Amino acid sequence: MAGGCLSGNICRPSRPGAGHCGSTTMNNDNKRSAGGLGLVGDIGGTNARFALWRGQRLESIEVLACADYPRPELAVRDYLARIGESVANIDSVCLACAGPVGAADFRFTNNHWVINRAAFREELGLDHLLLVNDFSTMAWAASRLGADELVQVRAGSAQADRARLIIGPGTGLGVGSLLPLGGGRWEVLPCEGGHVDLPVTSPRDFALWQGLQARYGHVSAERALSGNGLLALYEISCALDGVAVRASSAAEVGALAMAGDAQADAVLEHFFLWLARVAGNAVLTVGALGGVYITGGIVPRFLERFIASGFAEAFASRGKTSGAYLQDVPVWVMTAEHPGLLGAGVALQQALDAEG
Repeated sequence: MAGGCLSGNICRPSRPGAGHCGSTTMNNDNKRSAGGLGLVGDIGGTNARFALWRGQRLESIEVLACADYPRPELAVRDYLARIGESVANIDSVCLACAGPVGAADFRFTNNHWVINRAAFREELGLDHLLLVNDFSTMAWAASRLGADELVQVRAGSAQADRARLIIGPGTGLGVGSLLPLGGGRWEVLPCEGGHVDLPVTSPRDFALWQGLQARYGHVSAERALSGNGLLALYEISCALDGVAVRASSAAEVGALAMAGDAQADAVLEHFFLWLARVAGNAVLTVGALGGVYITGGIVPRFLERFIASGFAEAFASRGKTSGAYLQDVPVWVMTAEHPGLLGAGVALQQALDAEG
């Protein structure tokens, strides 16, 4: 998810039989019906995760293969049939979609599905349909996670009235921020923070950066801080040190590091240090004194190694002013099993509550 664009559009009928797409504020003449259920989904290239949203909690989570269904509407119907719920009871849906969400039909990059808002809503008889970028749900989830769904990896004191930063190296590098609006309400801010320039602060950084530049030209943070980035750093490091390459994927690099391979472990450490610098820079940029939340598919997988790394120190290890600003900023790793679904539920709930 390159850059972590955080956006969404709520769709609701402005009159019977008509469709309208607008902001996340919904018309008061179309309030959620009493006793209605919400449905949330987290849809990637391969799998679609669905759950009911009832009483601000997730229920009946199921994972379906996108390839098994010609259209997403059919996947939703099959999900409801599997859990014994009637489609007539569902009036509101929020779907987290992998890619930038605009006003047009949403076409998934890595599968054959297309979401036409008006057709989707009409076929399922929905009052409300909200589409959000998949990384935005990570930000929404950060507003609701419990202590048992977070691991603190850097001590500090979060300021409740300040922004929170969410950053997640995975397929790409997602970055976003969460602003408190008061009264338990939040605003997710879109950005393309994964595409900032990769910071260079040491001779080794520069040598690795040169290797990345030779491959890609412009070296964004995502070129290093992603699955492909981890593999590229490993391959470049091996070339710099005259060591044979023993991995052909990011997963294999991680496995080698966990097995004690010195070269792979050094690369993983450098990955974590670069993440610290990029995250620290983002905190300085948006004033995220509410803390940093790390998600994505890489850091949680190597959590113990991450805790033992130099991340916490490197995060604030910089100039006098910037270092002092960052010194008391806490950092957590999100370990919730289904943060995308939770975040979709939170986004849907806030949009519905905005009706009044």
